[in-house]
Amino acid sequence: MNKKLIATALAAAFLSAPLAASAGEAELLQRIEKMAAELEQLKSELKASVKKTAAVEQRQQEMAAAAPAVAAAAAASAVQSAGAAAAQASASAPRTVLTGYGEINYNRPSKNASAAQTDVRRVVFGITHRFDEKTKLVSEFEWEHAVVSADDAGESAIEQVYVEREFGNGLRGKAGLFLIPSGLINTSHEPTAFYGVERNFVETAIIPSTWREAGLGLSGDTAAGLSWDAGITTGFDLTKWDAAGTDGRESPLGSIHQEGQLAKSRHMSVHGALNWRGVPGLLVGGSVFTGKAGHKTEGFAAQDARVTVVDLHTRYTPGHWDLSALYARGQISNTEELNATFVGNPNPVPRSFAGWYAQAAYQLLKAGDYTLSPFVRYEQFNTAKSYAAAPQGLGVAPAADEKVATVGANLRVGEGVVLKADYQKFREDKTRDRLNLGVGFSY
Repeated sequence: MNKKLIATALAAAFLSAPLAASAGEAELLQRIEKMAAELEQLKSELKASVKKTAAVEQRQQEMAAAAPAVAAAAAASAVQSAGAAAAQASASAPRTVLTGYGEINYNRPSKNASAAQTDVRRVVFGITHRFDEKTKLVSEFEWEHAVVSADDAGESAIEQVYVEREFGNGLRGKAGLFLIPSGLINTSHEPTAFYGVERNFVETAIIPSTWREAGLGLSGDTAAGLSWDAGITTGFDLTKWDAAGTDGRESPLGSIHQEGQLAKSRHMSVHGALNWRGVPGLLVGGSVFTGKAGHKTEGFAAQDARVTVVDLHTRYTPGHWDLSALYARGQISNTEELNATFVGNPNPVPRSFAGWYAQAAYQLLKAGDYTLSPFVRYEQFNTAKSYAAAPQGLGVAPAADEKVATVGANLRVGEGVVLKADYQKFREDKTRDRLNLGVGFSY
């Protein structure tokens, strides 16, 4: 714009020259001086404008150079604020939390309606207390069958009580009474976590549920989706075996577990488990537990007996499907001499017991807070699959494999309540065919 003013002034000077000649030298000189003054003013304005433009450009360059530092400072401030907010939220979170679960079941044998019964199967209360951000106490207290007294079938027990410490990098350690990481439901056995009114037979008869031991445990996670558990704990007490009763036939290990009650600890047991979740929705894993169960008990015929339990399991949840399968096998060794003392009794100690199941569930309907998931499960198990060798005519024949088909559905109400119904068909003992109804909750 200033250049145009200068050009205009020069043009005016040339056009005015003829007028100056006719008006006289004095008037011409006066006009020349005036134009010279105007020219100097225009030059000053142009210089000021150029200087101002340079200042603006320099300021822009300074701001561009400072932008990364400003952004970094802003980001640091945001991170600091977020950290402060997280710390404040952690500080405001309750240090002691109450949890729990329970279930009430109805069972009606299809061939003996008079044996139908309703049972407050169990109610469990849990208390978790966090001493600091890395250390916590976990405890669960269980009541079974509604009433606990010397004359009732009810039972009161401590299901878990242990202290856990986080060491960083996914590594954790614990000490106390805790659940053994075997199978799919032993460590996740709330009624909202499994299909069917009753827990499946393989994970109750072969893997005793809920199976807990006292000792030390170590666990960890890796970035590749692999988690592991290992520990040294108490084990089983074979001196508790009742060859005349039926408990051992229902669940060999369930009849000789110690549950942390004055547990014999002459020999400790070890366990390990691996689970891989490297593909979304897929779990593949297995576990092993082994330890001596005679504890060098004086006068006991199976002082060196050993109990070993292994399992392989998988679960896959693509879309609305929930598919799972599990195989478990147990073994009790060095029982020949012990079983010789049980001759004439119906239930000597088995050498092996095993079972497997496959299950498929499908989320058929989801409307608001309601989710309906029909399922089907087929399982095969045997609590007395084989016995140690015995003199001819003195042994007991192995039991036949029981096969059970279960068809039913779970109706979830919100996140904490489930209504269940199923029908179970037994292949060997058909008197056990039954209809089951149940309600469960967890929080």
